[in-house]
Amino acid sequence: MGITELKRKGRRNRAIANNKTAAIKQLLRKPVIKNVDVEAIKASFAEKKQA
Repeated sequence: MGITELKRKGRRNRAIANNKTAAIKQLLRKPVIKNVDVEAIKASFAEKKQA
């Protein structure tokens, strides 16, 4: 009995898995936040609220 290789299905399965992995990695990416002055931001909101 011969075994037929389902090459197209194998490529499709691999592509689906890779796309899912890439989507998860994209969702987990976060920008690097450096030297954020929280008090200055709060002050700017307070200024906008009073004006």
